[in-house]
Amino acid sequence: MDRPLVIDTEDLAATPREWLAERADVRSVGVDDPGFPVLLAQADALVIRTYTQIDAALLDAAPNLKVIGRAGVGLDNLDLPACAARDVTVCYTPEANAGTVTELVFGLLLDVLRPRPKLTQAIDADTWVRRRSELMGTRELGGLAVGVWGFGRVGRRVARVGRAFGMRVRYHDLLDIPADRREGAEPADRDALLAQSDVVTLHVDGRDSNRGLVGVAELAALRKDAILVNAARGFIVDPAALAAWLRTHPDAHAICDVHDPEPLPVKHPLLGVPNALLVPHLGAATRPAKDRMGWVVEDVWRVLEGEAPRWPAPAH
Repeated sequence: MDRPLVIDTEDLAATPREWLAERADVRSVGVDDPGFPVLLAQADALVIRTYTQIDAALLDAAPNLKVIGRAGVGLDNLDLPACAARDVTVCYTPEANAGTVTELVFGLLLDVLRPRPKLTQAIDADTWVRRRSELMGTRELGGLAVGVWGFGRVGRRVARVGRAFGMRVRYHDLLDIPADRREGAEPADRDALLAQSDVVTLHVDGRDSNRGLVGVAELAALRKDAILVNAARGFIVDPAALAAWLRTHPDAHAICDVHDPEPLPVKHPLLGVPNALLVPHLGAATRPAKDRMGWVVEDVWRVLEGEAPRWPAPAH
């Protein structure tokens, strides 16, 4: 009996790929590969990551497709209603990288608050003293107020770690979060969160209504020395408005791990802004996280075997 055909479009982690290859015919082919359309027409499943766009046209070219496994958390690159209309099951790995993203958020915050370049050669005593003075941090995480906008899996972890650092934590979310799931954070409305936080960190989902969530008005509400962190989706922040705000608020900082578009174009407004720390989408970029995300293949196989996935995409 022929084994099902699964296309891996974006560098699936080795161990999950090997596991799946013991059960199915797995082909690693990007969507821009000339051979992709022929394989797509025969494919029973796709395993994708961030940059494979699943739309109605692609689905129409895959008449045998039964399941798509998103090795990751965000589902912004999939047209979920189109998948549902064609009875294509979508599964993902919502628990895979919350801790990984949280680590990056605090690592980047420390880069801003506690600059610490490495010593690569001996320096004289005068230079030693001068460097220590120049690199003295003006603030510490402990005692700062952090506002977490979006209190899902990542947002709750950020709150937990922030409290461990001694930060005062508030959160804002569309949902009413039960007290036992608040990680000691206090609820706040949006305006209070923006106005009263030293650090505002964004962890909202990819729904269309979150496009341009942070623009001129929201930036104007921030403290003049606030730190804005975006490790969620690039499109939730207006980059031109953010660049203008940073240039007129030299004591403020922005930390952006995600961007719209990716990669950054040459004329992106945040490039060259001295108080903008731009990172090339590293939130889930650890080997353990990649492996955890890659195990979406278990759910892909469940569906191919006629079973329900453990982690189906939320209904839209």
